[in-house]
Amino acid sequence: MVVLWDVIGAPSSAGAHTPGVEQAPAALREAGLVELLRQAVEVDDTGDVRPFRWRPDPARPDGQNAAEVRRVATDVAHRVEASVRRGRAPLVLGGDCTVTLGLVAGHERAGSPVALVYVDGGPDLYTPLTRQNGNLDAMGLAHLLGLPGTLPEVAAVGGVVPLLTPERVVVYGDSLPPGDHEYDLVAALGIAYVPASEVHDDPVAAAQRARAAAEAAAGSFVVHFDVDVLNFVEAPLADVPEPAGLTLEEASTTLATLVASPRFAGLSVTEINPDHLPDTELLPRFARILARALTAD
Repeated sequence: MVVLWDVIGAPSSAGAHTPGVEQAPAALREAGLVELLRQAVEVDDTGDVRPFRWRPDPARPDGQNAAEVRRVATDVAHRVEASVRRGRAPLVLGGDCTVTLGLVAGHERAGSPVALVYVDGGPDLYTPLTRQNGNLDAMGLAHLLGLPGTLPEVAAVGGVVPLLTPERVVVYGDSLPPGDHEYDLVAALGIAYVPASEVHDDPVAAAQRARAAAEAAAGSFVVHFDVDVLNFVEAPLADVPEPAGLTLEEASTTLATLVASPRFAGLSVTEINPDHLPDTELLPRFARILARALTAD
């Protein structure tokens, strides 16, 4: 399937722990991502939504910068809605994980509810009741699901609460140990789960299982890709390093398999912190790998 992309920049670290990830959209463009995609497919770069750089929010310690998280996600949703209505696939370049609320909300606003494959080092199911430091990028999926304790103004970005139900979600690629709060919550909610161990064993089969689950859950699906799902030693891109994770090859295979689905409808790439890059070569290499995955036949 040939995907026609609309690139949407979301240069925000509103939901993050500290500044840094708001630089990622510009850094990915500078690394050549858009031009690499254009070598294979049609791409429109629609520019960026209004940026926000993280700052402490003493007035909202349980949900820091919630107003800006909502504003950025809403701005992304409007851009995504416009893309969907003209038959394009949005490629949202974050920014922190909360920009994915806008990806899902934009499809909802366009009258095309989606399933979500959540490729991430953790499923972001914390809430202000369970996350002491209040960073909303650890709570993105919880808000999409409208879980108890989430912030109503953030959960309502798409105009419908919840934006997703558990049967429309696939959690993919993390290494959570049994007994972990989020691990137990994934099981309790009945969310389809493809752990990192399964991806290591057979990345094609793992991605195909996730794709089949998403295709069965809705007429179309989108993918959230947080680079903290990657092994930080091989690919030190993430804002929050994860010592264990997927290889770049496993991630590339995953994305290529998902994007090849006739029901694929969009992607967010999140949590790249350019300040963590060890050299000038890693991000262009990542851009080449990502572009190949997104344009594979």
